[in-house]
Amino acid sequence: MKILLLTTDCYGGHGGIALYNRDVVQALVEIPQVSEVVVVPRVIVHALEPIPKKVRFMKDVAGSRVRYVFAAAKLATEQFDLVICGHIHLLPVAAAIAWARRIPLILMAYGIEVWKAPYRSAARWLRKVDSIWSISAITRDRMNAWAQLDVGRYSLLPNAIHMDKYGAKDKPEALIKRYGLEGSKVIMTLCRLPEAERYKGVDEVLECLPSLLRKQPKLKYLIAGDGDDRPRLEEKTRSLGLSNHVVFTGMVKESEKPDHFRLADAFVMPGRGEGFGFVFLEALACGVPAVGSHVDGSREALRQGLLGELVDPMDRCSIQEGILRALARPKGIPEGLDHFAWPAFSSRVSAAVQKVSSE
Repeated sequence: MKILLLTTDCYGGHGGIALYNRDVVQALVEIPQVSEVVVVPRVIVHALEPIPKKVRFMKDVAGSRVRYVFAAAKLATEQFDLVICGHIHLLPVAAAIAWARRIPLILMAYGIEVWKAPYRSAARWLRKVDSIWSISAITRDRMNAWAQLDVGRYSLLPNAIHMDKYGAKDKPEALIKRYGLEGSKVIMTLCRLPEAERYKGVDEVLECLPSLLRKQPKLKYLIAGDGDDRPRLEEKTRSLGLSNHVVFTGMVKESEKPDHFRLADAFVMPGRGEGFGFVFLEALACGVPAVGSHVDGSREALRQGLLGELVDPMDRCSIQEGILRALARPKGIPEGLDHFAWPAFSSRVSAAVQKVSSE
């Protein structure tokens, strides 16, 4: 079986979606019947990770819409058995290739990009899709509110966590000194900070901090990540009189993420727009109690509260109480996290491929 994956970013990408795409590719190449996976990325922003055998990664087309479309047109002349579209904005291109080769078409749905129809003809293009791989039930349900497809066309593929890359360990002394966290209780959010993603809940945690400090005077809030909204958040921190209790780390390298999670006594991200929330799995895999939202995909990452605290992101008291409960929890990797471990993810991908191939 030969598979074509058209995607935004994968190897050399930054963030959860790129990581998810790399995991999907790895799971695909582990299927014995798969002979090759051809990956066509729209962007590459970092050095490439090791590329698995059986993967042809077309790095030279990234960064140019013209090169991308030209490469897709050329690939339409090759024989494939399956086309996977990694983003709904690429669906017209993917659908054209699938139609030309008379082969099944899969769309991957991560989260907020499909919670509303992203363009006028999206519903029409979706009629050409054989299966949709959704990262969560909430993404499936919000997408289908406008897509109106048979629910049987969806397969749920939540993130995988590679447990061997994490593990519960002591707080790293070097990072404690770097950020001035000596003797502090630490709550942490790790996320991108662009203006378009204010739904992550950083504002809400900052607004809760004065009340939290009355109960936890040694509390500090570590905000890990970067983006064009950071200056506004820094100014808000100053205006609330919290400069001595909030630390902005800037962007964190992938290799340093586990140690940054280990700094925290609780990971906190009470958002309103997460399709899933892979960072919750990362924090839990480092033994850090987590606080998420019951209105977005983080409730699925936390398995409806089995793995962490769920709060109402619109209710300041709910957020504060959830944080205090998490801080009172002992640190340690929770039972039930293996639901998201690699073997389970790999099996789900294999079953999803089999489902569309047998139809």
